Amino acid sequence: MSRTPLVAAALVSMAALLVTSQPSSAAPDPAPVSGAIFTSDSSGEPVNLNHYASKEDVYLNGGPGINAPDDAAGLPDGTYYFQVTDPSGRTLLSTDPIECRQFTVVGGVIQDATGTCPHVTGEDGEDGGATVQLFPYNNTPNNGGVYKVWVTPIGSYDCDTAGNKHCFVPRQSKTDNFKVLEDATVEIDARFWKNGVAQLGMAAYWTDTNGASNVKYSEYAPELLAFREAHIEAVEPGTHVVTVGDQDGCTISKVRGARGENVRAGKDGLYRVAVDVAVWRAGADVTYRVEVTCR
Repeated sequence: MSRTPLVAAALVSMAALLVTSQPSSAAPDPAPVSGAIFTSDSSGEPVNLNHYASKEDVYLNGGPGINAPDDAAGLPDGTYYFQVTDPSGRTLLSTDPIECRQFTVVGGVIQDATGTCPHVTGEDGEDGGATVQLFPYNNTPNNGGVYKVWVTPIGSYDCDTAGNKHCFVPRQSKTDNFKVLEDATVEIDARFWKNGVAQLGMAAYWTDTNGASNVKYSEYAPELLAFREAHIEAVEPGTHVVTVGDQDGCTISKVRGARGENVRAGKDGLYRVAVDVAVWRAGADVTYRVEVTCR
């Protein structure tokens, strides 16, 4: 598989950051910034397939997700910037200054929007933390109605590093995709099978086409059309990488990629599955599946 220098560098960094800083029950987190982000409504409720009725409805949330292990890592404590772009990261859609797009994390939970002109917040009914409204931002130029939210520690905000996306360095950033007023589903689903049963709470690490990352956990939430898989929603065209590794409840014996290919572990014991997402076609629903067999 060919990779850009940025993606290759990100994977080298991933390999160097294994289990030492992670809870024992989780899979090794290969990303330089641990934890996860996702989008939700203002009350912290995830929205079906990350599809929203309006731009104002989309809020930033942080945390491991519905069926994640109890000790799965949240975002590290600190202060972060966020931005909204098109899926490629080339077009900045956020319209207010970066000093307005700031929030703090304490105890793995978003505490508040901060900065000189903070965004509107809601309250997460699950963990008592805050949700942060992403609006204001412009309409995406993407034909599939896809937006990408980025989060980076303020200490990693760097306008000089090559390959940065409006000063967000992909390998030091978390991303998640969402859609507004567009129903077609394009997703990557990772399922973890043990004795013929799909397992819950298994971590799948996603590296997007820019080299930024996030983590998803296999979950059972029928109202979100999640049936024991780790959902990576609204993915953009290009090559994504799904990384999986041994974790409590799953010692991997086989990994099959989206084309049906068998994937071997790297020297670090992690399986990196390249998933080539085709250019979106109007009205098309597409799911790319990564199947993991556990023993």
